[in-house]
Amino acid sequence: MSDALESLVYSLVPRSRQDERLKRQLIAHCEEILSSHIGQAAEKDIGHLADLIKRHLLQTTASSASTLRFTNLLSRLLEQPVLSRKHASLQFLYTLASTPTTAPAASFLPALAPPPPTRPSSKATTPIETQPSHRPHRGKSKAELLREYRARIGRPHIPEQLILRDTLYLLQGISGKYVQFSVTKDAEQNKELVFTEDPRYFVPPPMRALIHRLAEVGHLYQRVDAFVREREGKVGVGMIEQSLCHHLQTQLTEYYRLIAVLESQMSIVSHEDEDGAEEGRTREETGLTLKRLDVWIEDWRLRMRMMSVCVEGARDAHGGALVNLIHGYAENGDPFIRKFTNQLLEEVSKPFFATLHKWLFSGELYDPFSEFFVAVDPELAHLQYMQPSLQGVGQLASDGGFGGGDVEDIPEEHAGGLQLWEQKYRFQQEMLPAFVGETFGRKIFSTGKSLNFIRYSCHDSDWVATRERLSNTGGTLKYSDIVGLERSIDAAYQIASQRLFDVFFDKYRLLDHLLALKHYLLLGYGDFADQLMDTLGPSLSRPANTLYRHNLTATLESALRSSNAQNDPPDVLRRLDARMLEYSHGEIGWDVFTLEYKVDAPIDTVLDPSAMMKYLKLFNHLWKVKRIGSTLNAGWMRIASGAKTFLRVPELEYDWHQIRLVMAEMIHFMRQMEAYCNLEVIECSWQDLTRFIEKKEGDLDALIENHRAYLDRMVKKVLLLSPKAGREENLLNQVRDAFTMILNFREASDDLYNYCLSELARRDAEKDSTRGVHTRIEAAEDRRYTRESLPGILARVREYGTAFSERVQAIVQALATHPDLDCRFLGIRLSFSDFYKTRKDQQLRA
Repeated sequence: MSDALESLVYSLVPRSRQDERLKRQLIAHCEEILSSHIGQAAEKDIGHLADLIKRHLLQTTASSASTLRFTNLLSRLLEQPVLSRKHASLQFLYTLASTPTTAPAASFLPALAPPPPTRPSSKATTPIETQPSHRPHRGKSKAELLREYRARIGRPHIPEQLILRDTLYLLQGISGKYVQFSVTKDAEQNKELVFTEDPRYFVPPPMRALIHRLAEVGHLYQRVDAFVREREGKVGVGMIEQSLCHHLQTQLTEYYRLIAVLESQMSIVSHEDEDGAEEGRTREETGLTLKRLDVWIEDWRLRMRMMSVCVEGARDAHGGALVNLIHGYAENGDPFIRKFTNQLLEEVSKPFFATLHKWLFSGELYDPFSEFFVAVDPELAHLQYMQPSLQGVGQLASDGGFGGGDVEDIPEEHAGGLQLWEQKYRFQQEMLPAFVGETFGRKIFSTGKSLNFIRYSCHDSDWVATRERLSNTGGTLKYSDIVGLERSIDAAYQIASQRLFDVFFDKYRLLDHLLALKHYLLLGYGDFADQLMDTLGPSLSRPANTLYRHNLTATLESALRSSNAQNDPPDVLRRLDARMLEYSHGEIGWDVFTLEYKVDAPIDTVLDPSAMMKYLKLFNHLWKVKRIGSTLNAGWMRIASGAKTFLRVPELEYDWHQIRLVMAEMIHFMRQMEAYCNLEVIECSWQDLTRFIEKKEGDLDALIENHRAYLDRMVKKVLLLSPKAGREENLLNQVRDAFTMILNFREASDDLYNYCLSELARRDAEKDSTRGVHTRIEAAEDRRYTRESLPGILARVREYGTAFSERVQAIVQALATHPDLDCRFLGIRLSFSDFYKTRKDQQLRA
């Protein structure tokens, strides 16, 4: 502490440096003051202080209004519990008011205009002017002593006017006489500042540091200017990048204007260097100096830094990614950076919003430089939607179904609606600006696709009305009105999606087509399916190579006319057709027959080829279920009607009883399978789809997705598919094996039935011959139904019955562990009384 007091005494009383006695006295006096309690024992009397302030106000003002106002303010101050040092605050304010006013000092930031002419000084001498004459003489500072030393040795400080001229050059990226930019650059393309060694002058370190700060602006200016010039001479620069260059050039123009003003101020100051000392003192107060230049250029230093950052980012970013990059700087706590970034984004985003407006309200994508977050596939850009035609996606074969279908007959310049809808335009996440957001970006993408689809695929005649409604939803889209942008996006999305739904369901009758697929391919019309099966049954039992398509088509038309299907719209009926799948040697008509439903554009966007293949799979499975059920019904009716006849063969009564038991088990199995497919899968899935259609929410993608979910749910549940990889169709194959066992069992039971008829005929003839009546016509006896063939027939019946029971037992066991809840319930219904579990336990005990 003594060192600090000694330094204080030296600085305040320079004479004490030579007088040791005076120095000790002053230090002792300072220590006495520091150790005393001066000012702490004073009583804080706010009332006395208030009287002093009122007296001062009465002396300085003519009216008493200020005194009354002070009294009011003082009472409010005393009521405030927050302020704890009220006396000190009033004492501070009173001290300030009592201090005599001095002459106003020169402004720290003078205007750049020339200094005003000096006013003649008054002859009256004030106490303030005479005050400096009574001050004691102070010693020279270290800076003055150092300046005198350098002048004596011939290396004075460089005059500020010389270095100021070089600094103005540096601000323009130009090397000066005493300060220059180095030619070499480092890895980050930064130049080094080099000071030229002049034997006449010396550049002090503080001045060097200040010049370094100012040279930063010139270096950043070089980067920004080089980027703008490079983009001006480059071919294929995007519109967003062009807009960025335009805004940067506007900023640089304002920077040029500032430099010009500074240079004019510099020339004025240089001209006034010839004036006297008094004028020189005035110039020091109002003229251009390095420190004032640093203050004036501070705003542009921040601007240049921001522009340089944007320039560096623009070298690797493009289009919407560049807008997103600049928007990232808007989230900043510095208000200057936020304001500058918002101004920059307002200009840079104009091409983006122009493209957005065209896409959002007309469905047209004008993006020559691939800057938008919606991109078009170049391979599909020239393709057009297929015109309505019956040669649609549903036609799987072009030769009647006998030589293998080939869907490549479609011309190359056309493509299906789903292909163009899903693949022609792509959503680019990396090009989406952050201020739009992915949710609204997806809506913009869907809205533009919907409008494009309405124009070029649906050929909407009311497009003009739709366009007018869209144009009224929003004005000019811009960055400064994000709320208005979101409102316009929502309105356009709702209008476009609603219009697309209306076109599909009102103009193209999509719901009628979905109902037709449910009624015909999913066998929803029971009378039609029964009529078709009854009329086609004899034909389909023959080999597949003996069938002809015109016979199948005629039978189909007959079934349509003789059922309730005849009341369907003609457009639906003419799309329905019968055909044969590709067949191999040994297959019969039941194996290759199928129905098909032909669709065309734009319906094929929803009912695409993959969807029609799923409908085909479902039809083939349901057709087999229908066939097996019909076969079992016919066999049961035949056995029940001939029961009295079978009783006349007593030795086969037990066998027929076992046959009826097995057949009842088969009928239960098939009825449960058919009820499960129709009621719990198809109808429930259809209810979910119709509920979505009635809401009319979402866009075409939502409609396609819901229809796919509807189909996938039916395929997975009807075909009993498993999610385990490699074992998807294990359960389906077991069900198909059970179907095969049922057909074999029916065939074996028919053989036994025919044997019984032959055996009864022989026994009747023998009884008649004993009476002398010959009623039997001698003919070649059928070797298949002789007494020798009976053991083989009975063995087949038992074998197929046992195999079916074992197969169903395995199916029930597999359904019990199926991940799908509906499939597990199917297993419960198949063995609702634990029939198969009890049989399994009996087999294990045996």
